[in-house]
Amino acid sequence: MRRISKLTRVAVGVASLALAATACGGTSSESSGSETKEDLGLAIAYDIGGKGDQSFNDAAYSGLDKAKKEFGYKTADVEPTEGETDADKEQRLASLAKQGYNPVIGIGFAYGPAMEAVAKKYPKTTFGIVDSVVEGSNVASLVFAEEQASYLAGVAAAKATKTNTVGFVGGVDIPLIHKFEAGYKQGVQDTSGGKVKVISQYLTQTAEEGGFSSPDKGKAAAEGQIEKKADVVYQAAGLSGQGVIEAAAKAKVWAIGVDSDQYKQAALASYKNSILTSALKDVGGAVYALAKSVKDGKPLTGTQTFDLKVNGVGLAESNPEFAKIAGLTDAVAKAKAGIIDGTIKVKTE
Repeated sequence: MRRISKLTRVAVGVASLALAATACGGTSSESSGSETKEDLGLAIAYDIGGKGDQSFNDAAYSGLDKAKKEFGYKTADVEPTEGETDADKEQRLASLAKQGYNPVIGIGFAYGPAMEAVAKKYPKTTFGIVDSVVEGSNVASLVFAEEQASYLAGVAAAKATKTNTVGFVGGVDIPLIHKFEAGYKQGVQDTSGGKVKVISQYLTQTAEEGGFSSPDKGKAAAEGQIEKKADVVYQAAGLSGQGVIEAAAKAKVWAIGVDSDQYKQAALASYKNSILTSALKDVGGAVYALAKSVKDGKPLTGTQTFDLKVNGVGLAESNPEFAKIAGLTDAVAKAKAGIIDGTIKVKTE
């Protein structure tokens, strides 16, 4: 097992970051062989599903957009290709670094092997990776306490269900998504005293099979759970989650979104009344935080953990119906306080 650097908690908000503001600061240079280029600004390389997933990737884009507007510099966002290899990812990251982008951020754990290789070749570029830990003096590993947000989602599901059966749809059967499931199940069980049943299903065993990019798979899985009386379905499935939300809306049951506040997503507007809440993961805040640290001349490196204490994860309350469910708001507030003060220990598996 690789040694993981000491965790550093970083607040997502600008004030919480406590970094000196140097919006007009100078640029540094990047060298690769005989080339020298000025930093162009932030570049991100999307995960499976790409821009427009109304979830994980779009959350990352919001951070890029904020940085672009605030710092007034050039940015780039690059889509993945179907069936790509680690070599393809490595080439993408290297191309962005060679062009002079700084920082360069890989959105998703799949960029791990590629980033480990590329970061060594471009030591003057700051790299970031979301949802994975990569060792390197110029790499910031942006990781989240997904299980904490999912616990709160489980509290909401337990309070909202009328059938005492709720569902979980995971995109791909991997440790990262196990964290979502574990936290959700624990939140449901702690809140209901074990009276509420959780039905779980993973769409695929590997990302290459489309677990994060197939709304039809998500829809079919949710329909199956709804047939088994699930009246709240939580999805951690990227683009596939749109199918889960569609199925819930059609059946007039609750869906729980993920990563972004999906109640507010324009592309999901026709289903919004069925989106009770979303387990939030401030990927955009993490992307922006890294960009700001580079702009300020104090690049973040090592493992940066975004949890409830720094508002790096949370639970959306945008849907007015959320506050109308008896005891829900208070139960979520109590659970959040317990997680933060350590009286509630949330499982990750």
